Amino acid sequence: MSEETDYFIGIKGSGMSALALILHDLGHKVLGSDITQFTFTQRGLEKAGIECLPFDAANLKEGYTIIAGNSFTDEHPEVARAREMGLKVYRYHEYLGKLIENYTSIGVAGAHGKTSTTGLLSHTLSGVAKTSYLIGDGTGVGQKDSQFFVFEADEYRRHFLAYSPDYIIMTNIDFDHPDYYTGIEDVYDAFETEAKQVKKGIFAWGDDPWLRKLKVDVPVYYYGVSDKDDFIAKNVVRSTEGSAFDAYYHDELIGHFMVPLFGEHSVLNALAVVAVAYTEKLDPSFIARELATFSGVKRRFSETKVADMTIIDDYAHHPNEIKATLDAARQKYPDKKLVAVFQPHTFSRTIAYLDEFAETLDKADEVYLTDIFSSAREQSGSVSAEDLGAKISHGGRVLKLDDMSPLLEEQNAVVVFMGAGDIQKYENAYEDLLKQKSEK
Repeated sequence: MSEETDYFIGIKGSGMSALALILHDLGHKVLGSDITQFTFTQRGLEKAGIECLPFDAANLKEGYTIIAGNSFTDEHPEVARAREMGLKVYRYHEYLGKLIENYTSIGVAGAHGKTSTTGLLSHTLSGVAKTSYLIGDGTGVGQKDSQFFVFEADEYRRHFLAYSPDYIIMTNIDFDHPDYYTGIEDVYDAFETEAKQVKKGIFAWGDDPWLRKLKVDVPVYYYGVSDKDDFIAKNVVRSTEGSAFDAYYHDELIGHFMVPLFGEHSVLNALAVVAVAYTEKLDPSFIARELATFSGVKRRFSETKVADMTIIDDYAHHPNEIKATLDAARQKYPDKKLVAVFQPHTFSRTIAYLDEFAETLDKADEVYLTDIFSSAREQSGSVSAEDLGAKISHGGRVLKLDDMSPLLEEQNAVVVFMGAGDIQKYENAYEDLLKQKSEK
């Protein structure tokens, strides 16, 4: 199979680019197509020497194996041409489901925390054993003869049902993707269906009432800070340096662990990693060593210092994610003013969570909003950023890309940019303004 060419339709997608990098590492000939605009995943592809062409049905050649991104329908010119030519066409999740069968596979699923936990697990296992991994921030590493394959398992449109991993971590079940799921019961149904496909064991957050309902034939190990859990974090200490805890399996002390991450969720994510490693009989001292050196994943609490400001970039786009990100910022910077800049992501999500967004953003000292990001699936809706701003108790001012100057009023503060759309263009505009101001 490695003599063939793997051609990716939509190669710049975060999961797609990661999978392309893995196959390249494993010796496959890889190329693909996408939009010509620059994306943050592009740099990794360029470094690996993977060619990225503009979309064009004429790109396709006999003998190509096609891997198509999930957002490209069968009507897309390249997908349609591939089928006309009789080429083998896989959807991204179908190909990944086939690939993981060659390894001890560990998926990470959940409404929130997938990317952070996948990154932490990948980093930790890689330091102890040969590990291939696919992270939803566009990072992909393939190791020949890997013992483990760690991957992010996305519940959107039930795509993760293409996977039957040995283990899966389930961080939580929450109602998200209101454009697809009808409600929390529908989300639960998807997670339980996936759980029934797991071969060896499930690691689930013990405080999630939905995860407590799972009925499956493999062991479910609950992790958390309660005595009712199987893997328990005790003696938790959260400081400006990170988070530390003692991990127990029932009454047995596994070891003491520290991770240079912030927020309550970082303890839970690290504990899930410890639980997987313990179950696979890996040396706890090695796991502790690797956890202590983790530097984070792209677009998850990424920090930059400009002038007297600390700027944090985070993918948070659901009320629970915003809450976790602001909690982490408070832990690391307890004495600084906390300013939130939030880009609501999709009209349907904004309508579904209008009150919850307002309540959560109120935890910041100051709130700024951008216009709602409209996705390819959803171009308009009956709600605006101004509607959300009116519900925030101390108000949410709406910023425009061509005038980020209101943010210059903030001094010696922490500014957290949050969103899953193109919030980074606002962040870049603000950073440019700050630099110009400091140079005067």
